[in-house]
Amino acid sequence: MFTLLTTIVSFLSGGIPKLLDFFQDKSDKKHELEMAQLQMQRELELQKAGFQSQEHIEEIRLAGIQTQAAVTEREAIYAHDVEIGKGASVWVINARAIVRPAITFGLCMLLGFLEVYGFYYAWASGTPFNTVMAVLWDNDMKTIFGSVVAFWFGTQAFSKT
Repeated sequence: MFTLLTTIVSFLSGGIPKLLDFFQDKSDKKHELEMAQLQMQRELELQKAGFQSQEHIEEIRLAGIQTQAAVTEREAIYAHDVEIGKGASVWVINARAIVRPAITFGLCMLLGFLEVYGFYYAWASGTPFNTVMAVLWDNDMKTIFGSVVAFWFGTQAFSKT
């Protein structure tokens, strides 16, 4: 039961950023709708005054602002990563980046080893397979492995747009 609970919690924790993004997106869309209404009113007033080409100039200006905002955001992300790694050797930076994948791969290899070794041991000693696996692959290991796999695959499932 605990394994099931932790697996579900780990799976859902990958979706928390998407849930927060949903509420932020809802707020952003409300603001965008208000801005679009104001812009429409302004465009109608400009058209009445005979400034129809102003719309194209504003579209170009808006696209430039959006592009600059995306560039600024990306630069801030890169600057943050550089700040974290300042003064550290390349080895330390690479080790920091490999921690989570290494833990995941290690747990997957552990699962494979336990399954193969458990089968071999049960076959060679004549011990019932269920008895061997109950000792080697206990509830704590199931909980840890289920949480890691659910987190990684849950994160991937929720991050697809």
